[in-house]
Amino acid sequence: MTHNYENLDLSKTYDYNELPDKKAGRCDNCNNSHFKSTVSEGKFLRECSKCGMKKQI
Repeated sequence: MTHNYENLDLSKTYDYNELPDKKAGRCDNCNNSHFKSTVSEGKFLRECSKCGMKKQI
């Protein structure tokens, strides 16, 4: 399965199952490795501290 990492919408929260990391532990948009992480309702949300891309892990 091929995933499209071009033209990512930073206002959307992506799901890891639908869009796995292009490079493990790195933001798919800016390649940054620093994230703000939160857990809510049993779901782990990771937000890039540089560009703000969100992914539910």
